[in-house]
Amino acid sequence: MTTQRTVSLLGSTGSIGTQACQIARNNPERFRIVALSSGGRDLELVARQAVEFDVELVGIASGDAARLETLIADAASGAGKQVVSRVVSGDDASVQVASVGADVVLNGITGSIGLRPTTAALEAGSTLALANKESLIVGGPIVKRLERPGQIVPVDSEHSAIAQALTSGTHDEVRKLVVTASGGPFRGMSRAELADVTPAQALKHPNFAMGKVITTNSATLVNKGLEVIEAHLLFDIPIDRVETVVHPQQYIHSMVEFVDGAVVAQLGLPTMLVPIAMGLDWPHRIAGVETPIDWTKAMDWRFEPLDDEAFPAVRLARQVGEAGSTYPAVYNAANEECVEAFHGGRIGFLDIVETVEKVVGQHAPESGEPDVDAVLAAETWARRAAHTLVEKGLR
Repeated sequence: MTTQRTVSLLGSTGSIGTQACQIARNNPERFRIVALSSGGRDLELVARQAVEFDVELVGIASGDAARLETLIADAASGAGKQVVSRVVSGDDASVQVASVGADVVLNGITGSIGLRPTTAALEAGSTLALANKESLIVGGPIVKRLERPGQIVPVDSEHSAIAQALTSGTHDEVRKLVVTASGGPFRGMSRAELADVTPAQALKHPNFAMGKVITTNSATLVNKGLEVIEAHLLFDIPIDRVETVVHPQQYIHSMVEFVDGAVVAQLGLPTMLVPIAMGLDWPHRIAGVETPIDWTKAMDWRFEPLDDEAFPAVRLARQVGEAGSTYPAVYNAANEECVEAFHGGRIGFLDIVETVEKVVGQHAPESGEPDVDAVLAAETWARRAAHTLVEKGLR
């Protein structure tokens, strides 16, 4: 019998956060959410979550904290409950939520702003269920120094799949990791055909509904490049032994090839429920968390090589991951700036990765192992450099 685990939930109103709430709601004997944080754009939902789970601490990055307190009080009154939640706000709100010492901290924040909460969770001794890949990618050396063995459990579907497959052998028996990719909405298109795609087209992911940045990153395959770096760091496998293959159906979430030639894959519907549940209670499984594949129906699955010419983001990510230091932070920050420029109509689709590559080429990292301030400084520089290149491109 498993014991109930306390959970701090970062990014509670996003896709990962709301699905985590669903899992906790359906399994109250296994999970108790004691703290949660949000960006602050949907205070009504934050208030409802705080009341439903009787959380002790609520954090919002922005928004009116006094109004949130009123909304919590109103929601509690409507539910006939007495809920006393302490509300904190500001840039370090998620850090405070991550630091409460819960059994597990689920970091579902999007972007490198998740780095400080990630380090806070590790320093507090909590198990870190990591959906915020950027914090590991940009802060790799910092996070690796803080991590105790087994303290980080991946929540990205690809990395959860690899973690599950790795239980079939030892680290020394691994030949390579194979990260699968849907190929995004532009799979099969040539580089010339990609020149004229629009922001609206880039937001039409074939399988998942995600935010603007992640969905666009899936279209450029920057997201897959980030996942290659993440796999390298999570599992201590050299980056040249992390491969990528296009699997449009996304039923196989990723694979591990062992030295004897055996390949172990984790299969399931293209949803996030199983990875989130595994992150919350690793290595235990929760009955009924997802609908199994219906093997009575005929299905065609296919695999295709990645087109590095049309989608150079993964190739660039390999170079960045190999270089280490603050290069991954620069890659990620420059890309975020370029995604905004693309959706603002200031650059074209192909300009995103081309500009990121130019920024990476201009970067000169400081010597020695970077600390958090060095990573954040590198990100600030990268955003400015990308912005300058975008503006130059307009003239």
